[in-house]
Amino acid sequence: MPTESQRPTAPSGEIDTDYDIGQDNIQASIGSLEVDIHNPVFPISALSVIILVLFCLIFDETAADAFGALRPWLTTQFDWVFAISMNIFVLFCLFLIFSPLGKVKIGGKSAMPEYSYPAWFSMLFAAGMGIGLVFYGVLEPLNHTLTPPLGAPGVLDSDGNLADAATAEAAVRLGMAGTIFHWGLHPWAVYSVVALALALFSYNKGLPLSIRSAFYPILGDRVWGWPGHLIDSLAALATLAGLATSLGYGSSQAAAGLNHVFGIEATIELQVIIIICVTGLALISVVRGLDGGVKLLSEVNMGMALLLFLFVLIFGATSDIFSTLFGGTAAYIINLPALSNWIGREDTGYFHGWTTFYWAWWIAWSPFVGMFIARVSLGRSVREFIICVLLAPTLACVMWMAVFGGTAIAQLVNDGYTGVQQTIANWTPELSLFAMLELLPLSTLTSLLGIVLVLVFFVTSSDSGSLVVDTICAGGKIDAPMPQRVFWCSFEGLVAIALLLGGGLGSLQALAIATGFPFAIVTVAMCYCIYQGLRSEPV
Repeated sequence: MPTESQRPTAPSGEIDTDYDIGQDNIQASIGSLEVDIHNPVFPISALSVIILVLFCLIFDETAADAFGALRPWLTTQFDWVFAISMNIFVLFCLFLIFSPLGKVKIGGKSAMPEYSYPAWFSMLFAAGMGIGLVFYGVLEPLNHTLTPPLGAPGVLDSDGNLADAATAEAAVRLGMAGTIFHWGLHPWAVYSVVALALALFSYNKGLPLSIRSAFYPILGDRVWGWPGHLIDSLAALATLAGLATSLGYGSSQAAAGLNHVFGIEATIELQVIIIICVTGLALISVVRGLDGGVKLLSEVNMGMALLLFLFVLIFGATSDIFSTLFGGTAAYIINLPALSNWIGREDTGYFHGWTTFYWAWWIAWSPFVGMFIARVSLGRSVREFIICVLLAPTLACVMWMAVFGGTAIAQLVNDGYTGVQQTIANWTPELSLFAMLELLPLSTLTSLLGIVLVLVFFVTSSDSGSLVVDTICAGGKIDAPMPQRVFWCSFEGLVAIALLLGGGLGSLQALAIATGFPFAIVTVAMCYCIYQGLRSEPV
């Protein structure tokens, strides 16, 4: 644990703005913290993870029952907490964009960006949404078209026949709007808040790159004591929960793809083998570091994702895709207030089953994505940062959902193809992408590309996530000892395996919600700290 003299401190109750600005000085400030595995955050987080893994492996049935009951209880009793929190994040980001505070530059006036826009966007996209987009890209738009939010009628009537033209068109638009709602402004707003807090208090204030640093305006020097330890421990556990959920999705979809292409039975054992193999590849990437590992894999990911995207756009239902894109986006804007409202909702299947889970998942995922974005965003103004982080990935997500989901909807509505619909009826969501690709040319080749894309996203999430958790557990030290990074990368895989064995994806989802709930309150408080920190910066 660092001594008092090793910590960068400021007078209690105010922000120190006298730190010398510049990347070299920032790195020297953070690097001077001789933090190792004795930092209290590491043993607290590590012990919690070890206990969780052992509990799920030894008492698998009890774990399955406990996690099975946890998710519906949290999503129904505390839906308002998640809804209010996410709305606050969106409004706060919009305030910063139009406020004079948006002129503040991350790292100070002389700081310059480290990465080009293409490289920066690649890392934002790969870290923030990767596996989830591939998993839900076909499933969610079609599901919400069949059962739209806000109680609207679906594209099929009660007898399973296509509804009249007006009803079907409205269902498609509202279904796409419901999808964009989950992948658009709200998730990227919470990522923006956490990332901006970390970047501001690290690069501008000279504090460690750790979640606790963002709370200096509230806690003062107490951030170096147990309040800070608890905040960082919660952030580490939330990150692990969000990562484990995504890794569970990735392994199940990769296993389903292998079954679809090669006939290999998609068992839990196969998913465990996939997680072990991918974790091994992630360890190699972790050892190579941010530029040699994460950045390279992110750019490879973007290349493969773009290739599959363009293929489906060209050979799919192109005209229907653009109709879905523009109609769904317009419906999203029109229905955004209603979708954001949490009072008197009758569409509980959508609101509790999808929205509340997504909000908890994004919040649990935010320390990981936020710290990753912060580490690659030096030299951007706050306004540029918020606009790019909020709008550019949102646009990419909307286009992805429109291309993949729009093609699947057209296959059902225009061609009467029920293959994708059956993945919803039988609730085998991991097969939906491959079922959609079946009707397109070169389906075997594109299915293989989809499997590889999932696996590379899998590796990217695991290696970048381990770097982030390690930074949190090392008190903000970027260059922590290699064994620590190896430890966290390995245990991310173990958590995913343990939860799969102890209840499957339901347990993974329940853990993400359980950790996202308290971190939602922490992140709301972070907005106030950002405001106070920006007020003390020269514009």
